[in-house]
Amino acid sequence: MNKFIMRQAQELQAKLAKAQQELANITVKASSGGGAVKITINGQQKIQSLKISPEAINPDDVEMLEDLVLTAVNEAIAKSQELAAQRLGKLTGGLKIPGLT
Repeated sequence: MNKFIMRQAQELQAKLAKAQQELANITVKASSGGGAVKITINGQQKIQSLKISPEAINPDDVEMLEDLVLTAVNEAIAKSQELAAQRLGKLTGGLKIPGLT
C-alpha cells in the first residue's frame, strides 16, 4: 500500500511539473485604457511584454499612466492565475497545494 501511494505521488509530481512547463509556454493578454496599455503574461505570471501607446504618455498626468499600467497588469495576473488554476486543478482534483498557483 505504501509503495502504491509513493508511486501515485511521483506520478502526480511528474504531471504537475509538465503542467507547469506548459503554463510557461501559454500566454494571455490584457489591456486598459481602450488598448493604450497592453500586457502579455504567461501562465506562470511572468510578464512577457508591456506596450504603451505614445498617446497614453502625458508628462502632465503621470498618475493616469500609472493607473492604466496597474489595471492592465492586475487583469493579466488574474487571467493567468485563472488559467493556471484550471490547468492544475484538473490534476489535483481541486486540492489547494501551496506554491502551485
